[in-house]
Amino acid sequence: MPGFVAGPAPAFAAYAATALVLSLNLLILWVSSGGVRAHSGVAINPEDGLRFGVRVAEVDPPVVARYLRAHRNAEAMIYPFLLLGMIYVLAGGGAGVAIPIFSVFAVARIAHSIVYLRAMQPWRTIAFASSVLALLALMVAVIVVLLMRATASG
Repeated sequence: MPGFVAGPAPAFAAYAATALVLSLNLLILWVSSGGVRAHSGVAINPEDGLRFGVRVAEVDPPVVARYLRAHRNAEAMIYPFLLLGMIYVLAGGGAGVAIPIFSVFAVARIAHSIVYLRAMQPWRTIAFASSVLALLALMVAVIVVLLMRATASG
């Protein structure tokens, strides 16, 4: 990667920063679910029940289940975004398109995690819809960049 030695392209830098923020979002949700479970006095695995002296249940308490649902929802949106974002950057997409899309998506996903955990409607739906629109915009941007590359080389 010749450009990497001189410094990353602005689109790649935006992607890298967004990937770090979104990964941190996932990590915080995942670790928080364990912390909430520990404070609930319930274990799902028998060995954990024995180790920590708490009762074992087949299902998580509602508060833990909410954290896990928020995490699953984040995964379902973030993983496709990260793949498409990398395709966009590798295809030579510009920062002028990347930065607004990446920013909207990251802010929407963080907001969604917060309002999901706080059970705040209609904000949860608004944050989710915003992240969907940013993901759709990224899909269009990937198609445009790939078409431009195909017509330029052909």
